Amino acid sequence: MIVVLTGGTGGAKFVQGLQQVVPAAQITTVVNTGDDLEWWGLHVSPDLDSITYAMAGLLSRERGWGVDDDTFHCLEVIGRLGAPTWFQLGDRDLAVHLVRTQLLAQARTLTQATERIIRRLGIASRVLPMTDAAVETRVMTPAGELSFQEYFVRERWKPEATGVKFLGAEAARPANGVLEAIHKADSVLIAPSNPITSIGPILAVPGIREGLRHTPAPVVAVSPIVAGAAVSGPAGKLMQSQGLPVSIEGVARAYADFLDALIIDQRDADQTSGVESLGIAVSATKTIMRSLGDKEALAQAALAAAARAVKSRALETR
Repeated sequence: MIVVLTGGTGGAKFVQGLQQVVPAAQITTVVNTGDDLEWWGLHVSPDLDSITYAMAGLLSRERGWGVDDDTFHCLEVIGRLGAPTWFQLGDRDLAVHLVRTQLLAQARTLTQATERIIRRLGIASRVLPMTDAAVETRVMTPAGELSFQEYFVRERWKPEATGVKFLGAEAARPANGVLEAIHKADSVLIAPSNPITSIGPILAVPGIREGLRHTPAPVVAVSPIVAGAAVSGPAGKLMQSQGLPVSIEGVARAYADFLDALIIDQRDADQTSGVESLGIAVSATKTIMRSLGDKEALAQAALAAAARAVKSRALETR
């Protein structure tokens, strides 16, 4: 079994590639829910939805989020009625949020609701939220705190980020099956997602970081930082807010207590000394995913790095 910690557009692309090289039934994703929000009275789980749509072949290729070829008639009408429209939901996308909200109202957990949705969409992989509890990513700015969606979507991540916190994380527990999957995995892969607000909330749930430290499986991450900048989004700004350099070494530091290997882009191949000084192996390849072939090649590179980590461990124990 391959376990992937994931969130965001980079995570969705990576999972699409992994599906090309690993049977779907052997993939378990653990997905960030710190971005979840209530919108128009509905429970919206942006990262869960992106991973679900990616696995179902429904993800919009143009936008990188939402359903491909969706329409936005409801958005248009609801704006006329005076409701906020800065967080945009397509008409087909709305169907998922309606069903999820109804299931949660029937006392189903988020894990159970997600299971129902992915099976109805024909997904054979396992998709697990990081927790069934409410955890909210909050970004501190000079003007005050913002939810992640307010910061990322409404404000287009323009404000200076002075810190990040995860409300509710301390009292949360990993969703059913998360720790077991990490412990029983053949490999654990961390997608090229934002280390602070896509992977950070997952690691903030008590027990998950410890599980990664003690799993017998190799843990391999793919860097979302290339040539000193984020491939997309505010990862660089948010890493700086946490005192991490915007570099492959900064990514390695975020995961240093459990990481065996880091996949980096070829453009950073001469910057590996800081990562290797942390005891983390480095593999350089093309990490920008513009085509399905790119996604597949990156997934294969991550699995190869995991296999090398297993061999390295075996040699160390001889």
